[in-house]
Amino acid sequence: EEQTEFDKWLEVNFATPYNIDFKYRYKETESDYDYYTVPAKYNDAIKMAHLVKYLCVETYDEVAGTDFTRRYFPKMFFLIGEWEYRNNGTYILGTAEGGRKILLAGLNYLSDNIAKGPEYLNYYYFKTIHHEFTHIMNQTKDIPADFQLVTGSKYVGDMWSEEPYNKEYLANGFITAYSQNSYQEDFAEMLSTYITNDASQWEEWLEEADKAAAEKAKKTGETTTAPSELLSSKLDIVRRYMKESFNIDIDVLRETVQRRQADVFAGKVDLTDITVK
Repeated sequence: EEQTEFDKWLEVNFATPYNIDFKYRYKETESDYDYYTVPAKYNDAIKMAHLVKYLCVETYDEVAGTDFTRRYFPKMFFLIGEWEYRNNGTYILGTAEGGRKILLAGLNYLSDNIAKGPEYLNYYYFKTIHHEFTHIMNQTKDIPADFQLVTGSKYVGDMWSEEPYNKEYLANGFITAYSQNSYQEDFAEMLSTYITNDASQWEEWLEEADKAAAEKAKKTGETTTAPSELLSSKLDIVRRYMKESFNIDIDVLRETVQRRQADVFAGKVDLTDITVK
């Protein structure tokens, strides 16, 4: 294959410094045969490469050091244009395989989602990257045993997308509906949701959780631990894990993610420039 300008840019910005293979060309063997998939548009792939570099790779460089990023950050990204639709009405935004490869789907909606604002960019792409990276870190250092005890009896597996679980997750002490799948998914959702949202949004969710639980208790007469306490307990374990295992302060990580995100939306990052510096 002839090297494009983009290939040269990727070599200088991903392959050489981090040994990351950023695959934007469609390769059937890298995709999942269970789904209809389409290639990612070239211009959207360029934007995504810039975003991954600025919002993820360089964020972890800044917070944890380049050696950390080189050692732990996934070694391959594979982009596809469409989401992977399941037959239950949900769809896959991205996946990680064996701690090595991250699949990012829905690339052909990237420009629309950038135009809509940071919450869309996070919901569809960046929370997924941080979530999958959390799984990769968990493969190196195990999730602390006490984490799965906090909301231990409330995990529901694949039923997380069904009623009432898709509505009552906050009241049950989960930050997202998907968190209810398993303690491993819960851990990854806690970290990725925390760092891609600001402090006021997090506080809002805690208040909402307690309010929802109080309303539920009125109807059922059941009183349980306040969900905000459950969420805070889990967050404390995530905070301790990241500090002890990787010397990362999740509040510094969040602040860095938020600052860099603001730079992108203030137009300070050229997402189309592929000249090799």
